[in-house]
Parts: sequence; structure tokens; C-alpha cells
Amino acid sequence: MRIYTRSGDKGKTSLIYGTRVPKNDLRVEAYGTCDEANSMIGLALSFLEHEEWSGKEAFLEIMHRVQTILFHVGAELATPNDKEVTWKLKKEHIEELEKQIDEWDINLEPLKNFILPSGNSTSSALHTARTIVRRAERTAVGLGDEVKNPLVVQYLNRLSDFLFVAARYTNKELQGKEISLNADV
Repeated sequence: MRIYTRSGDKGKTSLIYGTRVPKNDLRVEAYGTCDEANSMIGLALSFLEHEEWSGKEAFLEIMHRVQTILFHVGAELATPNDKEVTWKLKKEHIEELEKQIDEWDINLEPLKNFILPSGNSTSSALHTARTIVRRAERTAVGLGDEVKNPLVVQYLNRLSDFLFVAARYTNKELQGKEISLNADV
């Protein structure tokens, strides 16, 4: 299979099932932003290659599952409303995120101030992924009723919370310094 098709050379792309739309269509922006977030999560995980901590393998497994689900969320966003989604996000996927947030958060210092994205490469990249997910969420909200599954927006909302806590968790595990926002600037 060739990587290039030349079919997008005039500014159009195909949704799932072949419907052609402009590349700047809000639906394309939404699923493209999910792909961007997924890539940033992958970058964050690549920084862990030479890091060691007892929970690393479990963390990677959780994050790879999140990446897979996020890929499917993008596929839902890429499916036209008049077509059937091949994989559908479920409430359990949101609940998985919430459960993991709670498990990590219980071992973190309570927040007293806003924090700056910092500490180590993994943590900073996860913070970046979080902001990209927030953009995907805003774009999905902009699609309104074009998003068939209302759980998509909920998942993206919760995923950004998850990535915030994941950034704090990896920062703690890798002995990164969490920097509080200084209001006196």
C-alpha cells in the first residue's frame, strides 16, 4: 500500500466511508487534533525509555490503552452522521479514566496553587498533550449535533483531567520539581 494517494492535493480529504470534505472542515480539525494529542502522548512515553521506576510498565500499559481509545474517538469523529460507527465509545471508558485519576491523585500533594507545566520531559509533554486534548474538545463541542455520540465530548473532557494528573504523577515518580504559579510577577 502506498503512503501517498494524491487524492488530497486539491485540499479535500475523505471521512470514513469515503465522504469527501475540505481539509479545513471542523470534523477534520476535531479528529486531526485527537491524532495530534495521541502523537504528543507517544512523545511523552518515549521520554520514559531510559527511566526506571517500579510502576513504569503498568503506567505504559494504561497510557497505550488511552492512546488506542483516543484513536477510536478520532474514528468516531471521522464518521459521517448518516453512517454507522464501527467502534463506539462507552461510559466505561470514561469511568476507567476517572478510576485511574483517583488512584494516582491520592498519592499526590494536594494542589494549593496553579502549577506550571514543568518538572521533566515526560511530565511537560503530557501537559502539552492535555492542552491539545482541550482543543480537540472545543472543536468537538463546535460540531454540535454532528457528533453522534455525546460521550465523545465527555471523554475528551475527562482525558484532559487524566493527562493533568498523569503529568503530576510522572513528575513525582521521576523526582521532577513541580513549580507553583507565582502570582507576584
